[in-house]
Amino acid sequence: MARVKRPGHNRSLPGRLRIVAGKWRSRLLQIIDEPELRPTPERIRETLFNWLSPATAGARCLDLFAGTGVLGIEALSRGAAHVVFIEKSATLAGAIRKNLTELKATNAEVYQKDALDYLSKADPQPFDIVFLDPPFEADLLAGLCKALCENGWLTRNAIVYLEQRKDQAKPALPDGWAITHEKVAGKVSYSLVNTGTRI
Repeated sequence: MARVKRPGHNRSLPGRLRIVAGKWRSRLLQIIDEPELRPTPERIRETLFNWLSPATAGARCLDLFAGTGVLGIEALSRGAAHVVFIEKSATLAGAIRKNLTELKATNAEVYQKDALDYLSKADPQPFDIVFLDPPFEADLLAGLCKALCENGWLTRNAIVYLEQRKDQAKPALPDGWAITHEKVAGKVSYSLVNTGTRI
């Protein structure tokens, strides 16, 4: 993970991230500048949510390894019905709650939990969209996809977002899953995986 990106990488300000579009378009989120925090850059979020545009409105979303919470908040801004944020750090979970309060977002829940523990121990609630952006060095994507698939966390045609280093091998995906969109930005490879009917 890297520090919060500085001006020149995108249009957000130091210590802040800009919401790209939707009802909170151009609102700035206060971001804690922690050494291991790696927010998804603005240009990737813009592309990602262009891909997701047919599916976001009314969707139930899960933002695992939420960090800044910017992916889930961007989904809420674009009409997602509900977002659950999972973040292990108490400091970061608190910052997400603060940003949601300032946005007056009532259709969201934040849990300070380990993502893998949450998927294995919590009561499964099927989600339409899941954002997976774990620490790159941990190599967790294959195991997370398996847990989502086998533990009842996905609706029939759920979409899963994957973010990893571009030099990492693609994770093994459960049977029937297919990459529908894929792109590289700098050192990051990101993709959408459909678990059923393609969008």
